Amino acid sequence: MFESQAVVLQVTPETLIASLNKAQDGDVLVLDKGIYTGPILLTKSLTLIGKEGAIIDGNSIGNTIEVLAPDSVVSGLKIINSGQDLSQQNSGVFVNKTAHNTVVENNILQDNLIGIYLWGPKNAVVRNNRVEGLQVLQVNDRGNGVQLWNTPGSIVEDNTILFGRDGIFTTTSKKNIFRNNIFEKTRFAIHYMYTNNSEVSGNISRGNDVGYALMFSKKLKITNNQSINDKEHGFALNYANSSLFKGNIVENGGVKCVFIYNSNKNRFVQNRFEGCQIGIHFTAGSEKNIVSENAFIGNQHQVKYVGTRHLDWSENNRGNYWSDNPAFDLNGDNIADSVYRPNDVLDQVIWAYPSAKLLINSPAMEILRWSQSQFPSLQPGGVFDSAPLMTPPQIDRVSLNSDISISGRLNPDMETNP
Repeated sequence: MFESQAVVLQVTPETLIASLNKAQDGDVLVLDKGIYTGPILLTKSLTLIGKEGAIIDGNSIGNTIEVLAPDSVVSGLKIINSGQDLSQQNSGVFVNKTAHNTVVENNILQDNLIGIYLWGPKNAVVRNNRVEGLQVLQVNDRGNGVQLWNTPGSIVEDNTILFGRDGIFTTTSKKNIFRNNIFEKTRFAIHYMYTNNSEVSGNISRGNDVGYALMFSKKLKITNNQSINDKEHGFALNYANSSLFKGNIVENGGVKCVFIYNSNKNRFVQNRFEGCQIGIHFTAGSEKNIVSENAFIGNQHQVKYVGTRHLDWSENNRGNYWSDNPAFDLNGDNIADSVYRPNDVLDQVIWAYPSAKLLINSPAMEILRWSQSQFPSLQPGGVFDSAPLMTPPQIDRVSLNSDISISGRLNPDMETNP
């Protein structure tokens, strides 16, 4: 909105303060190579662009850069060494609730408590940054890569986030989009709390404790994300309701591909859950969830559910693909000719009474298996699939940079031209 009046100011470390005082709303400050002493406070609507080698050093005091004015831009900088006071939410870039429409892009952030914090602005954008959190603190004492509070309409996209506590943490917000980000070596890649009507799409979580932890939120659109080698869960839902999960992939998860706790009215369609100890653990009164056209492949237990209700995981005569289902398809319609049950009476006993594993090969257990096979009416309540698929649905895999590891998508020596 200020482009026609914009003045471009060339800045060196010695002239930064004078340039900030001289600049007017809409001006562009181009920072030459060098180390600039922070903290820096942007009280005007400015564009701050760094040339190659421009570093803002917060000297472990407060926020390295704090943005107070709307329509500001922070781009092309290396931003380091915020304070480490978690109670004050010290950040590499702190975008205040008055700084609507601020853009933070193409930066490298290292050794900040919180990488980028959107504290209440509307329609902010965090794009194509590399955020490396602190490693010197215990995980719970670290900040998050990108943190959001009450920032409706804001977008976080195309970032690479490593270390710290959570990759993206959001609370008390709405209408946000998190897409095409890559996360490694965090606790939760994406952590939702009280954030509604939002989108999580095209992200990759690799080697984190949990991929996507969605809590106390509703009306989410969770599509085309990947969880690869995450240690605990790919997706963990707690009071997450009325949301769509489509086209997601969980591979080689540690414990559970999906954990659903007291979450209702969700749709799980065309996802792939593979190589976990448990495909889906479904518990605590979760109701009216639709699970259809998913692929459950090579999980030690496809489903864990302890309850007396009968839950048919199919919709419109389309169930799910189960890699351990030895069914036939005599009429060639790609639907198995018999119902698939992932859990039988024996599973129910072991889920409810774990010590019963000691008797797994006992005569009593063998009799229970035989009785169930001879008398189908003995089948307990639980999950069944009345129309299991004979082949897995095709799910397109998101292809971001597959070799980010610690090097990331951004070149640490990148040059940003003004």
